Amino acid sequence: MARVKRGTIKTKKRERLLKHTKGYRWRRKSTARAAKQAVMKAWSYQYRDRRTRKRDFRALWNVRINAGARLNNTTYSALIANMKRSNVQLDRKVLAELAQSHPEAFSKITEQVKR
Repeated sequence: MARVKRGTIKTKKRERLLKHTKGYRWRRKSTARAAKQAVMKAWSYQYRDRRTRKRDFRALWNVRINAGARLNNTTYSALIANMKRSNVQLDRKVLAELAQSHPEAFSKITEQVKR
């Protein structure tokens, strides 16, 4: 019975792993063991932070909407409540963009939902 030599397979596996560590520093880019640990850590952060990004942006939009609302003599919570009551269906992303880039349009919306 002949023994199994893993030379090419092992090399290919290492090359595939090291392709993911491009741009890493020190041993993490060149040593298989350190590279594997670094890649696993990076992928877990990547997975986690795709979810965190959504949270962060929503918080940022809320801050921007609140700032715009306060310039129009109302608060974030009152504005959102009035929008729900008036059946104005703009999401927070669009509202934040309006509050930041087009304050006159945002003030028209606040006046509309105040009535």
